[in-house]
Amino acid sequence: MDLGIKGRRALVCASSKGLGRACAAALAAEGVHVTMTARGAEALAQAAADLRKAYPDVEIIEVAGDITTPEGRAAALQACPEPDILVNNAGGPPPGDFRNWTRDDWIKALDANMLTPIELIKATVDQMIARKFGRIVNITSAAVKAPIDVLGLSNGARTGLTGFVAGLSRKTVRHNVTINALLPGPFDTDRLRGVSAGQAKASGVPVEQILQTRMNENPAGRFGDPEEFGLACAFLCGAKSGYITGQNILLDGGAFPGTL
Repeated sequence: MDLGIKGRRALVCASSKGLGRACAAALAAEGVHVTMTARGAEALAQAAADLRKAYPDVEIIEVAGDITTPEGRAAALQACPEPDILVNNAGGPPPGDFRNWTRDDWIKALDANMLTPIELIKATVDQMIARKFGRIVNITSAAVKAPIDVLGLSNGARTGLTGFVAGLSRKTVRHNVTINALLPGPFDTDRLRGVSAGQAKASGVPVEQILQTRMNENPAGRFGDPEEFGLACAFLCGAKSGYITGQNILLDGGAFPGTL
């Protein structure tokens, strides 16, 4: 299926590994020139090299830096000043008990998972409107629809972003600029394994047992493959996806029943 975006330019945040990398790879496979960002320069360089080898006909640019800081965003936008596609992504805040979180913890979560995407949208959306094409995908979390008790920082910050997008996305769509969110459930990523390790430490149960239990409880009987997520992202970025906007699409293998 040709998504009609060959030659477009994409800025994909936090794309050295996991879901962000899968999105970058899926877009590159469609002939999109991709600018990748991540904090870890070594992992980012390897991810970019892998994509260049796999897709030699597209331009892959890497920008090491923290996208949640003004300096990191400025560097990313300097490398890709007029993206046709923006994939917002940043690592989620740590799990824990809200009684232990300080104001600084909350501000850090909001900066990373709410305000950074908003700042990047603000910097790029008007150019997209002027060109009559834009696709913005925010990687949030299944917790937006089904909050997870130990992820209160993430629940709050990502839900705030969701509320903001709900209004804006209905103003931009008439200009062929869409804004949607992909809500990952349990995917086989470092993030999932890190949260599981925290649960294991708190409960005294081996992390392998927690992971197996989570897989068994999922109707799919497994964790998601990041590649599946990347393909869903690429579809939302396609030229023929202009009638989908303001949506929060759950990819969870059925793990969160009753979230209509």
